[in-house]
Amino acid sequence: MVTLTDVAARAGVSASTVSYVISGKRPISHDTRDRVLQAVADLGYHPHASARALASHRSNVIAMMVPLRTDMYTPILMETALTVATVAHERGRDVLLLTGDEGSGGVRRVAASGLADAVILMDVELDDARIPTLRETTLPSVLIGCPDSPADLTCVDLDFAAAGAACADHLADLGHRRIVLIGADAEVYRRRTGFAARTLGGFLRRSRQRGIAASHHPCDGSFAAAAQLIGRILAEHPDTSGFVVQNESIAGLLPHLLRQRGKAVPEDASVVAICPEQLALQAVPQLTAVAVPAQELGRRAVALALAQLAGLPTSGVSLIPPHLVVRQSSQRPCTALRRTAA
Repeated sequence: MVTLTDVAARAGVSASTVSYVISGKRPISHDTRDRVLQAVADLGYHPHASARALASHRSNVIAMMVPLRTDMYTPILMETALTVATVAHERGRDVLLLTGDEGSGGVRRVAASGLADAVILMDVELDDARIPTLRETTLPSVLIGCPDSPADLTCVDLDFAAAGAACADHLADLGHRRIVLIGADAEVYRRRTGFAARTLGGFLRRSRQRGIAASHHPCDGSFAAAAQLIGRILAEHPDTSGFVVQNESIAGLLPHLLRQRGKAVPEDASVVAICPEQLALQAVPQLTAVAVPAQELGRRAVALALAQLAGLPTSGVSLIPPHLVVRQSSQRPCTALRRTAA
C-alpha cells in the first residue's frame, strides 16, 4: 500500500508538506503543490479513511435510512438512494445505506455510534416515530418527505398535495365529472405515509372545489387486485371517466385493464399518473403524468446535508412544484365531445 511517506519521497518534500497539500490546511507554493499532486497521481495514493476521520473528527459518511417494505415501490426509492450515493461520492463522502425498518432505534444508533456525520431519512410518515429522536440528537439531518410538524427540520419533497390537485384540475378541465384516485396499498395509508396522504388530500380538496365526484381506492399493486378493483369501480359507477393512479406497479397496466372492461383509453376513459417519467413514457398509450423527481430529490438532500455540515442554516421545507405533462392517455370524454358538437 502506498503511504504518505512514499509520496513525499517521490515529490522530494517532507511528509508534513504532503499532508498540507492534501488537507489544504496551509498555503503551499504552486510548484510544490503540483509536484505533490503529480506524485499522488503517479503512485495512486489514497489517504486512509480512518486517519482522515481521526484528524477531522468526521467519518465522511452520510447515513441514509430507506426502510424497504413490501407495500412500497422499491425502484423509485433505489433511484433516489443511488443519486444520493453518486452525488455524495462526488463530494468526497461515502453513504451508509440502512434498509431495515428500525424506526427511532436506528436514528439513535447512528447518532451514538459516530458512524456518520449526517443522516438522510426517506419514507417519511406524517407522525414519523423517528422525528422526536432526531430532534434529541445533534446529528445533522435531511428528510426526503415532510411530517405534519416540520418545525426546525430540513425537508425536501415533491409537492404531492399540489400534484394531486393538478391531476384533478386536468381531468376537470377536460370535462370529466366523475373521477377516481387509485392509490398505493392500504397499509401505506394506515401508516400515514406522507406522499400518499398528501396526494389524496390535494386530490379530494380540489375535486370538491371543482364540483366533481371523486373517490379513492387503495390497491395492493397485483394484476388480480387491480383488475378486480376496476371492475368494481365501473360496476358501481359506470360514468367514471377519469382515473388518477399513484401506484407504479399498476400504472402501465391501467389502460389494458380498462380496455378489458370496454373502456378505450383515452376515448372512453382518461388516465393520469403520478409516477417516474420513464414509466409514463413506456406505457401504451403514453401516460399523462406528474413525474416523481427522484434524482432531483437525491441531489437536493445531499446539498442540504453538506450545507449543515458546513454550519449553514438549512431548516425549512423545500417543495418541488409538480409539472404535469399531457400525453396520449387523456382527452375530453366522449360525452363531453358529443355535448360540444351538439
